[in-house]
Amino acid sequence: MFALVAGAVRTRTAQVATILVLAAVATAVTAAAPWYAYAAAARAAATDIAAAPDGQRTLSVRQGAEIESGDPGAVVEPFADRVRTRLPLPTEDVALGMITPLAVSRGGTDVDVRLAYRDDFCEQVRIDGACPAARGEVAISRAAAQRLTIGIGSRLTLRDTVSDRTVVTTVVGLYSVDDPSGAYWQSSLVRAENGLDPAFTAIDTFSAVMLKSVTLTYDSVIPEGLISRPGTDLRALLRAADKQLSPDLRLVTSADQLIGTIEADRTVIASGVATAAVQILVLAWFAIALAGRYTGRDRRPDVALLKLRGSTRLGILRLLWGQHLVPLAAGTLLGAPAGLLLARLLAGPVDDTADRTSALLIGLGAALAVLLGGLLVLAVLEALVVRLPLSELLRRTSGGRGGWRSGLADLILVAVAVTVVYQAGVGGPDGGLAPAGAGMLALAVALILARLLSHLAGRMGGAALRAGRLRTGLTALRVARQPGADRVFALVVVATTLFVTAVGGGDAEQRARAERGAWELGADRVLTVQTENRTTLLAAVRQADPDGRQAMAAVVDRVSDLPVLAVDSTRYAAVAAPGLPGAPPGAGAGGRLPLITGEAVGVRAERHGKQPARLSLLLRNETTGLVVPVDLGVAGAGTTVLRGAAPGCATGCRIVHWSLTGRTGAGVTVHSLDQLDPAGPVLGAAELGDVARWRTGSTGVALDVSTSAAGLRLDVPVNTSDDVESGSRAWPVETTLPLPAVLAGPEPDAWRFADPILGVFGTPVPVRARAVGAVPVLGHHGLFVDLEAFRRLTDEAEPPGEYQVWLAADARPGLVGDLTAAGLTVVADRTVAGRADQLGAQGPAVAARFGLLAGAAALLLAAATVAVAAAVDRGTTREQLRALRVQGLPSRVAVATGRYGVGVPVLAGLVAGLLVTIPATRVTGARVLPFTDGWDVLPPPGVLGPVAFLLGGLAALTVLGLTTWLAVRPFLRDLRDDR
Repeated sequence: MFALVAGAVRTRTAQVATILVLAAVATAVTAAAPWYAYAAAARAAATDIAAAPDGQRTLSVRQGAEIESGDPGAVVEPFADRVRTRLPLPTEDVALGMITPLAVSRGGTDVDVRLAYRDDFCEQVRIDGACPAARGEVAISRAAAQRLTIGIGSRLTLRDTVSDRTVVTTVVGLYSVDDPSGAYWQSSLVRAENGLDPAFTAIDTFSAVMLKSVTLTYDSVIPEGLISRPGTDLRALLRAADKQLSPDLRLVTSADQLIGTIEADRTVIASGVATAAVQILVLAWFAIALAGRYTGRDRRPDVALLKLRGSTRLGILRLLWGQHLVPLAAGTLLGAPAGLLLARLLAGPVDDTADRTSALLIGLGAALAVLLGGLLVLAVLEALVVRLPLSELLRRTSGGRGGWRSGLADLILVAVAVTVVYQAGVGGPDGGLAPAGAGMLALAVALILARLLSHLAGRMGGAALRAGRLRTGLTALRVARQPGADRVFALVVVATTLFVTAVGGGDAEQRARAERGAWELGADRVLTVQTENRTTLLAAVRQADPDGRQAMAAVVDRVSDLPVLAVDSTRYAAVAAPGLPGAPPGAGAGGRLPLITGEAVGVRAERHGKQPARLSLLLRNETTGLVVPVDLGVAGAGTTVLRGAAPGCATGCRIVHWSLTGRTGAGVTVHSLDQLDPAGPVLGAAELGDVARWRTGSTGVALDVSTSAAGLRLDVPVNTSDDVESGSRAWPVETTLPLPAVLAGPEPDAWRFADPILGVFGTPVPVRARAVGAVPVLGHHGLFVDLEAFRRLTDEAEPPGEYQVWLAADARPGLVGDLTAAGLTVVADRTVAGRADQLGAQGPAVAARFGLLAGAAALLLAAATVAVAAAVDRGTTREQLRALRVQGLPSRVAVATGRYGVGVPVLAGLVAGLLVTIPATRVTGARVLPFTDGWDVLPPPGVLGPVAFLLGGLAALTVLGLTTWLAVRPFLRDLRDDR
């Protein structure tokens, strides 16, 4: 038996090689699938963790406490011990803290500020001055120092708004955060919300009587390995931690969002890879069966001979099955390690031992499925052949189709395909078998078209012969009468659809990542920088890029209730990524007041009425951004000249606002403003008396502002009590009001019943917003404004935000160095391409890449089947054409019939597959999978773009056309030699 099998294998090497190739290709893809899925899921989890904000990895335990003994340290350590004992999961980078909410008086109003102690504070910041080390010493942020107009050595009085007790502290340092996005700063208690940045102090400061009620914090980071470890239910661990810590300890964490993203990635990868692998497995069985049917014609004489010699059916089947087992087993043995190597090259190693074992076992099962499934379909085919009578086995030709059994099989397949397509249309493209909908629809259409092709080819062939068109007639009849041609046609249709759909899906997924990267960043390259304030940011960018075509300043505030993106609108069109919405109007240069360039100012003012009034100016240095308060003093009776120091204004200061403080009835007319040292005029009566240049507040009781030829008149508004002093301000009009803005998302509740006002740390900003679906960087929720206009309207507030510099795609190489030389410190450098690559590790991209691999495998399966079909029919067709040549058939007609008889079904299948792909993707709802982290700012691009469709079609034509040409080339050479 073994000798017979070996002899049969040696005799039919071409057919055996085809079965081997089909098995090897199918095994490589299916065996690669589990390893690829496990490795890609681990890589996706690591990428998700690296890309997620550090706040999604942090875990904070908090407890309200009372300092009874006067020793704050005696409260912190027991708290930390309780947390460590009751927390059922490991953590790292622990930071203990103690925080209490207070207030500081500024301009007659209270501004919220937290007083905090925190482990390793000074190691996490850049600090000018000293680190707080003794009781009563504090370090405040530079932004807070500017808002409070204080510095190192100043006294800072903090007040408990409940008890009205105060504690006096000394500012010993000004800090700026090195990495505001780092895990250390993710606790909401150590970030500014509606007030100032926290003031950090030594722990002994909390021994003061008024600071006994505090909040203790235990902030830590969840280890990366615990989050990404397969088989670890981190959600369950967090629920258990919350249960064990309650009721006296409160757990706060945002890890649930990161966990959800990782789980979604694993699900998408597993589903996408499994769908593609199953499609290839089924297609491989079909291709193996079709190859077995073609090669079975050569085995029919052997079966007849064995029957004549008295062999039993079982003995014949064993011999036939043995011939198939050899190439199937060889293909499986070659394909399995090749698939594992391919998966490792594409997705990397599987580090987890349990996952590696599972991947190998599942891969082994997939290889066995190819082997056993292929052997089964071939066994069924051979069993049908063995049942045939001798007369049928000895016939040299056979019918074109398989009778009612073939029709019933087609009907069942069409019914299954229609069911899958219906499920995709009703239940969505992600449920059940719906992801295979495009391939199943292509199969149904292919089976129907195959029958039409055979019928039409027969009718066309007869008509062409009667009309004397021999080439067309003989080619059509060969297509109609060639056994299995309809199946080759159907296989080519399905393979082409799968391949082109995979190419389109991969292209669409890449475009979706690139578009998301552009919307998330805003420009081709974005630098996150550190600088003192928005003024120095704008000045540095304008200094480094004076033409305004390569760099743009931007500030992103994500922490406020209404996030704000502020950009330099004059540069936005040149720098922003293509496809983003236009920026709101800029501040413009009209109406700007002259800068003050002296170290002091003098104001000629006239007091009205008997009530004293204190006049002051607030200036901001346009180079350093520092706030310069100028106290001009109390205006005397009649017209007097008030003077005040303006230190640091030699480089140019801008007027932020006038301020007048007094009781009802107090008023001042400002006739002129001059600078001193060096002396010179700044504003005269004409500028001060221009009503278009000045505005008052937009909320609450506002200063009465009026103008005349004499100058600017300021009057304290009427109060309910004459004993109460009132202070209010008048601002210069240097930008459009209300502030033009673009709003994404719903309006704030307060805007629905009143004029839109954006409150920025107590500074009201009137807004005129245009609603859109989304804005760059912020997505579906946020406000998009001009940075220069926003800066001028909120100068005294200095709102929070991340400072950025957007660079154009063609920015010169030395620009980053020029920005650094201008005073900016680059802390992060991101690009759209880098962000797209980062997203490429998420589930949708991983599944699309494996789908492309599977599509290429489907095309190879079809090509191999086409090759075996051409090779098997070569001998019979050559004899038939030689006989016709003897009867006078021209040589060129014979050659054309031999060439097109094989090429027409393949070309027709290719064209049909391309045409079917378009409606198949639409009917089944094929789409780019959504991003697993929930980002949905843009609709996904079409899954079948024109470029991808064209490239996919050309690639399929190249592979199938080259295979067909190589397969018929020896046959055509023989026909030409017969001339």
